[in-house]
Amino acid sequence: MSQTLKGKVALVTGGSRGLGAATAEALAELGADVAISYVASGDKAEAVVEKLKGKGVRALAIRSDQADMAAARPLVEQVLAHFGRLDILVNNAAIAVQGKTVDDPELDTVNLDRQWQINVMGSVAVTRAAAPVLADGGRIIFIGSQLGTRVSWPGAADYAGSKAALIGYAYGVARDLGRRNITANVVQPGIMPTDMKTEVLGDSVPDALLDTHAIRRIATLEEVAATVCFLAGPAAGYITGSVIDVAGGIGI
Repeated sequence: MSQTLKGKVALVTGGSRGLGAATAEALAELGADVAISYVASGDKAEAVVEKLKGKGVRALAIRSDQADMAAARPLVEQVLAHFGRLDILVNNAAIAVQGKTVDDPELDTVNLDRQWQINVMGSVAVTRAAAPVLADGGRIIFIGSQLGTRVSWPGAADYAGSKAALIGYAYGVARDLGRRNITANVVQPGIMPTDMKTEVLGDSVPDALLDTHAIRRIATLEEVAATVCFLAGPAAGYITGSVIDVAGGIGI
């Protein structure tokens, strides 16, 4: 495989499992050195780091709570201290709190508020910390959701809102940093085989939901990670302020 990202350093938030881990591995395959952040899955994070090192790149796992905005700057500083630079930021860390409609008297507002804090404010904090030190020509990629532009089932208002907020923020970041040839884009996956999917939908995807897809299956982690890697690479230098669905044509 071509080492198109050799010499680059990437930070993937929430990189100990799921799409974050798959993205970290895909970036390493292209030659990038990779830092990942995690909150509680220390063993899983270190296992990812060992996989990355096995691909011949430098790798580091950093414990950092995305819900704490004050943790963003120390996270970026640790990346700089270890690798000496930062070229690619993948804002991946997120949680999903779904299942109850906004008029439900038992709505879990505490966890819904935490979801906004992690999904939106955490991503904002990391982006603010990274922007001044990101190398010119760098890349910022936000992991959104197809629910950010279309809500396919009830009980997802706050999650959908948090992902939609990333789109507007990414547009602004693209404008702010374009003069430095730094791009900012949003990748919107559809349903993927992750712990988050299992928590929301269980072990299987209802036929009625699959029927809304032009390609009648869920995404693979590798497909979504490949899109992130394309945006992180040299061929995507003129793509910014874009929202790219990797969702099998859901709802078209």
